[in-house]
Amino acid sequence: MEWGADLWDQYDQIDKHTLTGLDLVDRYIKFVKERTEIEQNYAKQLRSLSKKYAKRGSKEEQESKFSNHASLQEILNELNDYAGQRELIAENMTTGICVELNKYLQELKQERKTHLLDAKKAQQVLEGSFKQLESTKKRYAKEWAEAEKATQQAEKIESDLNATKIDVEKAKLHAHNRMHTAEECRNDYAAQLQKYNKEQNAYYYSQIPQIFNKMQDMDERRIRRLAGGYCQFSDIEKNVLPIITKCLDGISAAGMKINEKQDSMLFIEQHKSGFERPADIDFEDYTQGIKPATSDSSLNPPKVRAKLWPFTKKTKVRKSNSLSSIKKKRVTAAPAAEDFSHLPPEQRKKRLQGKIDDITKELQKTQDQSEALEKMKGVYEHSPQMGDPSSLEPQISETAQSIGRLTGELAKYETWLSDAVGGDDSSNAINNNTQHRVVAAHESQGLYSEFDDEFEDIETPVGQCVALYTFEGNSEGTVSVTEGEMLSIMENDKGDGWMRVLRGSGEEGYIPSSYVKHSP
Repeated sequence: MEWGADLWDQYDQIDKHTLTGLDLVDRYIKFVKERTEIEQNYAKQLRSLSKKYAKRGSKEEQESKFSNHASLQEILNELNDYAGQRELIAENMTTGICVELNKYLQELKQERKTHLLDAKKAQQVLEGSFKQLESTKKRYAKEWAEAEKATQQAEKIESDLNATKIDVEKAKLHAHNRMHTAEECRNDYAAQLQKYNKEQNAYYYSQIPQIFNKMQDMDERRIRRLAGGYCQFSDIEKNVLPIITKCLDGISAAGMKINEKQDSMLFIEQHKSGFERPADIDFEDYTQGIKPATSDSSLNPPKVRAKLWPFTKKTKVRKSNSLSSIKKKRVTAAPAAEDFSHLPPEQRKKRLQGKIDDITKELQKTQDQSEALEKMKGVYEHSPQMGDPSSLEPQISETAQSIGRLTGELAKYETWLSDAVGGDDSSNAINNNTQHRVVAAHESQGLYSEFDDEFEDIETPVGQCVALYTFEGNSEGTVSVTEGEMLSIMENDKGDGWMRVLRGSGEEGYIPSSYVKHSP
């Protein structure tokens, strides 16, 4: 079925239908464009979300060593890649559908305009021919009427007995001329009618059907192209589905990587102190009579219990709550010792072993560089044309100095590690720690790292002091004192802003050094 054969008289409907089809293409282009904006905004939000929850900083780097923390970071990375695929979908839809279809739409509009102009011209030609036909027909009718009138007049004059012969001849000649003119008009009308019928036949059976068939072909091509655009809408996303699936599989794999036992072991390795558990407290018999505590009795204070190391973390949290109040008194943080003696035994050994490993790697690298320089110097000595051996002396000297410095540092740290390990098993412990150690995150040095040391059992005080201010010792390892209270100094300030004191009641703990005044 063809438009030219079946819709030859439906020009207005064809005009309206093809315009509706073009409007549909335009609507689809706008629909895809809005879809791409959604994809772009979605990808942007996904990237922002991934960036927001990504770990940054030293603390996060330490936490990322745990499998459950590391898995979340992998998930965020996969989500970032997933966002990239959504952006790719938006880009491909823009270029593959919006741009191409919009270009095709402009071509269709121009083609439709051309077909409609051709139909309009053909119609105008036919209408012009029809007007000419009507004109010749009217002239023929007019001339035929005049000829009949002239004929009737000649016959009347001829039958009139009073008319002269000249009048009769004149009337007949006039009627004959009129009849001749009418015959010519009749022939013109017949010729114009034949021409119009031919043009009309061509218009309805050839020109218009051809134009309408071309418009039908145009509309069907539009439909096929639009159908391809519909499928392309899905295919573009299907093309990136393998990568999206890979991202989703990566998220699942990140979840499967989590090992709770491994995380627990790593946490133990990071924070194991190595201290012995506190011994039982001896019973003190007060039935023999105890004198009230005085400033003199504080010279022989009772032995206090060592700090409970399992509660170190809790202690630090509580102490951090009073950070602002302590800062007001300008208490300084404890400096980190080079031999890591400020750390618990196990953590100290790990840090020392890590330092030894780093120095060993740097030393090996420097030694390799020294060997390369010596070889190059030998080549220059045998082949002077390749270079001047003396030009390498500064580098060789600098490398030798570096080797000496690194060797000295290595010996120093090995000595400290040997002391930390202790006993005849030091060398075996060092080797075992080097081969089988678990990489632990560096301990952050906070304001209260000085409390990580165990209280020493000092039997006699080293001095006396008076509290200038009231101090609330709410944190583990500290003791509360009141203004004007006499205290026994059990351990002087070692430069960290804290000192250990003994109260008359027998309580012992740390207080800020700036809170007291020494007594003579």
